[in-house]
Amino acid sequence: MNQKPERKFYLKHFRAISHAISTYEDLTVLTNHLAEGTSRRFKAKGCSIMLLDERDNQLYAVSSYGLSEEYLYKGPVIMDDKHCAIRKGEPVFVEDMQNDARVQYPEAAAKEGIVSMLSIPIKCRDAIIGLIRIYHSEPRLIHEEDIETLCVMSEHLGLVIENHGLKNFLDGVKAALESLPPRMLKDL
Repeated sequence: MNQKPERKFYLKHFRAISHAISTYEDLTVLTNHLAEGTSRRFKAKGCSIMLLDERDNQLYAVSSYGLSEEYLYKGPVIMDDKHCAIRKGEPVFVEDMQNDARVQYPEAAAKEGIVSMLSIPIKCRDAIIGLIRIYHSEPRLIHEEDIETLCVMSEHLGLVIENHGLKNFLDGVKAALESLPPRMLKDL
């Protein structure tokens, strides 16, 4: 591909996304809007947001747009490849899903009409907690500044996800404490 990629994100788009990330109360609504908005902004086939379950070392789709259920749940995402975005901690672009050894399910990608994919790690501080994947139905290059914008956006999303998890944990602790008899809480 010799053509120069067109930029898709500018300050007004980044500002709107940052505002949404910092103000949405419902994490599911936020990730659904991010998947749809990212897909539309890049005129992509689809987008998925996947989170890492550290206990079983698997990625699970929590939001998607433009992808079939069959494709999303085609099988486990194995992250043993040292070139995987979740292992590298940086964006990984696969230009040809059918002819790249890093792709686990090339037949499923072909059936879904996916030709190329960009994976952006979702980070929270030093930990990688998931991926944003953008799928294209044709060969596509993405502007370097758009990739940088997506990386910053994914770091913001990582902080929100981490804070959401901590809030859920604290709500559980609070509920457990409230169920204790008052005499047991006297010295706390």
